[in-house]
Formats: sequence, C-alpha cells, structure tokens
Amino acid sequence: MRVHKLTFAALAVAAGLSLTACQSDDASTGKSDPSSAPTASPASNVSSSGGSSDSGSSSQGGAKATTGTSSGGSGSGGKGTAAGAGSDANAKAGRCRTDELEVTATDNTIDGDANRTVVVEFKNGGGRDCTISGYAGVDLKTNAGTVSAKRTGQETTSAVLKNGKSTYFPVSYPFNKSGGSGVRITGLVVTPPNETKSVTLNWPGAASLPVTDGSGASVTVGPVGSAGQGG
Repeated sequence: MRVHKLTFAALAVAAGLSLTACQSDDASTGKSDPSSAPTASPASNVSSSGGSSDSGSSSQGGAKATTGTSSGGSGSGGKGTAAGAGSDANAKAGRCRTDELEVTATDNTIDGDANRTVVVEFKNGGGRDCTISGYAGVDLKTNAGTVSAKRTGQETTSAVLKNGKSTYFPVSYPFNKSGGSGVRITGLVVTPPNETKSVTLNWPGAASLPVTDGSGASVTVGPVGSAGQGG
C-alpha cells in the first residue's frame, strides 16, 4: 500500500507539472496572439493614408479633392487657356474681312496731274482690331466691259487697323480729254486684300476713260496704306 501511495503521489506531481506546462504554453500562446495586431497595422496605415489624402474630410470628399486637383492640373491647362486668351489679345489680330470694312471712294485729283486719282478708304467698323496689307482688287465697270487695275509694284507693309480707324489707297487712271464720249465708267468694284467678297461703289471720278488701243496709260492701284487721309 505504501508503494501504491507513492506511485499515486508521483503521478499526481507529474500531472501537476504537465498542467503547469500546458498553462505555461497557453500563456505563451496568448502572448503570441497580439503579434497578430501588427498584421492589422498596415490596414490602419492605409486608413491613415486615406485620412491624409482627403485632408481630414471623408474619403469620398478626398476623391473629389483629388479630382479637383487633377482638374486643377488641367486647370493649369485652364491657366494656360487664360494665358492663351491673354496671348491672343497680344498676338497679331486676324485679317480684316470685307464685312468688317466700310468702303468709300472719293475723287482726289490734283490739278496738273497727267492722270486722275480716286482714293479708296477702308474704315474698320468690325468692332475689333484687324490686320490689313497688300493690294486690293480694283475693277472699273464700263460700258465696254470691265477694266482691271494693275498693281504699281510698290512695296507692301502689314499694319493693324484699329477699330474705328481708316487706311487708304489710290487708284490712278487716264481720263478722256478727246472731247468724245470715250469709255464711260459706270462703277467701281473693290475687293479687300486676301478676300474674295467685293464691294461695288459709285464711281466718283471723271466720267470716262479715253478710247485706246492698249498702248496708252493704264488704270493702276497702289498698296493699302500708300495714300494718306484725303490723298
């Protein structure tokens, strides 16, 4: 019996040690569980990242802010557009269109000149500045057909015609001194430089051209800007 008691006692001690070891293992296992907390840490970092992205507002608000920034990036394109508008204002103005110009013609003959002169005025009434340069197309309508003016060959210059301002060019032509009927002029057709639309005006000069065989003086036109106001 004494031997059995000792054996049971030994078994009890061994069981107690085994239970203590299990508890110790459980405790160490319990301590290892928090190590899973760092695995959740990246999620909290993402959340934190999202918080800084929306600057303290909701993540949806942050997305709008990002869109706004992106829009602002194209908004820097927007600034470019604004700058473009400014640069448009400073860039060369578009060319003067026929519909923007008020076209008139006046006699500007000086006594003693071999030929007579009509001055054509282009007044900018388009509400904007525009550029004009070169030679206008000029045709005289006559009872014998159309007579086209030849260019004088003078150098041309490009100029900005301010809104409300005018520029002028001359039309020089021989006039009939024979006493006969000559070639009667019935109208003046003017086409601004680089345009295809024409304006027909009443002819303000001498009533007729001399009848020629083509060897006499011809009708000529100077470049825009080559005549001053009234001449």
